[in-house]
Amino acid sequence: MATAVVMAAVGGLLTASASASAATSCTSPVFKREFFANTAFSGTPKKTDCDSAINESWPGAPAKGLPKDNFGVRWTVTRDFGSGGPFAFSAEARGGIRVYLDGVRKVNLWKKVSKAQKQTVNVTIPKGKHALRIDFVNWTGPANAKFTYTPRTAAGVDKVKPLAPSSPVVTYDKATGKAKITWSKNKEMDLAGYRVYRRLQGQSFPSKPLATTASTSYTDIPPATGSTYDYQVRAYDKAGNESPGSALKSVVTVDKTPPARVAATVAMGTDRARESYVVSWKPVADASRYRVLHHLFVDGHWEPWSEVATTTGTSVTDYVPATGAPVWYRVEAYDAAGNVAPAQTGDEVSINAYWAPRATDVTVSYQGDNHALLQWTLPKDTFALWWDEVRLLRSVGTPSSEETTPPQYCTSLKYVAEGDRFRFRCIAAVTPGETNFFAVEPYHSKSLRALPSAIVSVVVPAAPMPATDFTGVTDGQRVDFSWTASASADVDHYELLSGVWHPATSPNEEGWFYTYLTANIPGDTTSIRWRYLLTQETDFVLIAVAKDGTKLSASQSPRLRMSAPTAG
Repeated sequence: MATAVVMAAVGGLLTASASASAATSCTSPVFKREFFANTAFSGTPKKTDCDSAINESWPGAPAKGLPKDNFGVRWTVTRDFGSGGPFAFSAEARGGIRVYLDGVRKVNLWKKVSKAQKQTVNVTIPKGKHALRIDFVNWTGPANAKFTYTPRTAAGVDKVKPLAPSSPVVTYDKATGKAKITWSKNKEMDLAGYRVYRRLQGQSFPSKPLATTASTSYTDIPPATGSTYDYQVRAYDKAGNESPGSALKSVVTVDKTPPARVAATVAMGTDRARESYVVSWKPVADASRYRVLHHLFVDGHWEPWSEVATTTGTSVTDYVPATGAPVWYRVEAYDAAGNVAPAQTGDEVSINAYWAPRATDVTVSYQGDNHALLQWTLPKDTFALWWDEVRLLRSVGTPSSEETTPPQYCTSLKYVAEGDRFRFRCIAAVTPGETNFFAVEPYHSKSLRALPSAIVSVVVPAAPMPATDFTGVTDGQRVDFSWTASASADVDHYELLSGVWHPATSPNEEGWFYTYLTANIPGDTTSIRWRYLLTQETDFVLIAVAKDGTKLSASQSPRLRMSAPTAG
């Protein structure tokens, strides 16, 4: 008659009733623990249960039916160590403790002591399953027992590779194109994870894994090219050791991958009877045929894209329906399965116009002195345009990429070579106190230019408010100027300019000032004698300037005209 084993959870342990002690079974790596009423571990254990960790402190009897002195406790477990390797056995006890590996004693602290004794032993465990046994006795007084076994994971110590992952299985879903590979969990205690590798069958595995995971499965989407791909899994430990590869598992993917997009060129045809264009291209891998389309401008409008020809070759001659009509071409490659990569705008080519590369990395920053710095790069092969053929599309307050009237250009434009590109630095005038928007447009003519760049913006700080009550008094040769200071607190200095003021000639223009001489005056000054003699009628402008050079224009600042001295 079979005896039922009744288990109950007590204090985190699985305990067996006394009648079932002999039949207690603990799942590895949990220890089986047996309590003896003697120090010789003889007779039938008084109690048997399961213990996940050895770390005990008993001030009295460890269990019912046991004495508080002269008792023994034995822990046993058999577990799979995988590939094995270097371990540290650490024991600590107030009482006696011995540790055995496959029946061979590794730790021996077996003497009566009044306080805890400790010992750590380095042990190399072979691969596979091995038995651990820990014996503890307490002769008298309070009892303590602790034992751990941990892998030594320093790279200089652990040179043992994990075992290859076992039982790999791969499945492939044609509808989703997903391949899922699973494998059995490794037994090594110092396992760090797994590396999944993929290769096109017949090639070598790459040095870099497809994926790294702590799981025992991985889902991949291999290229849908109709090819066969091999998968392999390798385990690696905390010391960086990598296992041999698992058994190979393969999938054959469906073919959903089109050939590469076609880069075509256009040249004038050689037919002397009719105007023609020859469209040609280099062969594309996996392509079985090509489709050529054109886009014509006829009678004032663009016709829809239409097919010119389908061919297995690498060139087609097209006879245009209207002499001189602008025409664009695109070529699409098809494979035997009918997959195609539709041509995109960047694939279209024309014979009668050239678009230079667009500046895609424009940046702008305010530099002070009412100027901004714009920077961008262009490929070195851009120089169908001259390097200085750049115009700026600037707007204030509201972004716009419309052409500026009149066109605005860089006040200074320089470039330097950076690898296969040129980096441009452009200084441009800005309006203080506003958000200034810029787009950069390399431009030669309507048939030779680039698209404007994306709009970038810079917020320019407001200029100091102008001084007021600007007056000048002359004694016939010298001029004494005075003014009321600007109401702005950020005035660094004033610029006092002498020259000629040219008023605006239309409502859309701004007057401008031709400067003869400039004097910089400290910001806390409100009067000055002009150091130069007044020899002719002269205009003067007083401009308040911030520390970073931001200032209003001459037309926005106070100015006055001093008459020429009277001949005496």
